[in-house]
Amino acid sequence: MSTFNYLSSDVEYNKVPQVAITASGSVSESKPAVDYNIATDALVIALPLITAGSVGSTFLFRNTGADAAVKITLSPAATNKVVGSIVLAAAVFSASGVLNKDVINAKATALNGDYIVLRSVSLTEWAIVGGVGVWSSEA
Repeated sequence: MSTFNYLSSDVEYNKVPQVAITASGSVSESKPAVDYNIATDALVIALPLITAGSVGSTFLFRNTGADAAVKITLSPAATNKVVGSIVLAAAVFSASGVLNKDVINAKATALNGDYIVLRSVSLTEWAIVGGVGVWSSEA
C-alpha cells in the first residue's frame, strides 16, 4: 500500500515518482502511487489482479506522446472491471463496467497530457477517480 507524507516541513512535499512505460506488459501491484508515462504507440498495459491486500491502490497513466500519435490500452484482469466516468467539456465517458474489458485512449483523439487515474475499490472493480482526455471502453 502507498504511504503519503503531507508535512509542511517536507522539502519534497507530495513528490510522486515518474516511470516511463516503453513496452507492452503489466504494472506491479507493489508499485501504486506512481505516475506511469506512456509515449510509445499501441501499448497494452495489464492492470494488476486486485487482491485483498491491494484494495485502495491507485495508479495514474498519462499519455506523454505527441498529439494524435499514441494509443494506450489499459487491460484489467479477467475477473476485474473498470467502473466510473470522466466528465469532459463536450461529453462524458463512462466505463462499461463489464469484466475483462479494456479502457482505451484512442490514437486519433489522444493529446499529450491525457491521463486516467484508477483505484481498486473492491476485489473486482477499478474505479475511475480522475482523468482528462477522450477514453473509451472495449466493445
